[in-house]
Amino acid sequence: MAHSLKDKRSVISGLIRRLRQRFNVSVSEVAHNDAWQQAEIAVACVSNSGRVVESTLQKIVECFDAVPELAVVRVDREID
Repeated sequence: MAHSLKDKRSVISGLIRRLRQRFNVSVSEVAHNDAWQQAEIAVACVSNSGRVVESTLQKIVECFDAVPELAVVRVDREID
């Protein structure tokens, strides 16, 4: 659990960097940038297969769950 904005940014930036490297996806903190208690992360994945996208997104959610400093509150998926 982060106790300051600096702690939060350290955790979030490390997670974003790992997701980009491991899954070759676009990732950004899109809301609550100045609130140390919460973050909203968006991930974009492009593929010609919905099955590949779904699998990749599931693995990314598992990465979030593996970070003890984070508590995932909600996951929204949109696949077109």
